Amino acid sequence: MPETIFRRNDSEFWTPERCFIQEILNDPLHPKSSLAVARVPTGVKTQLHRLNGTEETYIIKKGCGVLEIDGKKSELKVGNAITIPAGVSQRISNIGHVDLEFYCLCTPRFIPECYENLED
Repeated sequence: MPETIFRRNDSEFWTPERCFIQEILNDPLHPKSSLAVARVPTGVKTQLHRLNGTEETYIIKKGCGVLEIDGKKSELKVGNAITIPAGVSQRISNIGHVDLEFYCLCTPRFIPECYENLED
């Protein structure tokens, strides 16, 4: 099988979800998964949304927050990991004194079409 080298994008960008995203791996040639780092500023709660057809795993890298999945809240801190099933409502709040940073592993890979804003 030929090797494919994927280039990481070091640019971080602001999203309407109210957080910054840095995509580490999100390429059509790698459709089974994608990986990003999300950064939520202190005091910010992300947009209530769901990912249709895509499961997401958060791994907390820095800070602490409260994750709401389908109305149920869980407090998360560095080292915690939690899986969010496809199609359920979700949002996370930064309750700490530093930016909340976490890895977002999506399976299959994240595409904008799977994102549904539930605040409209």
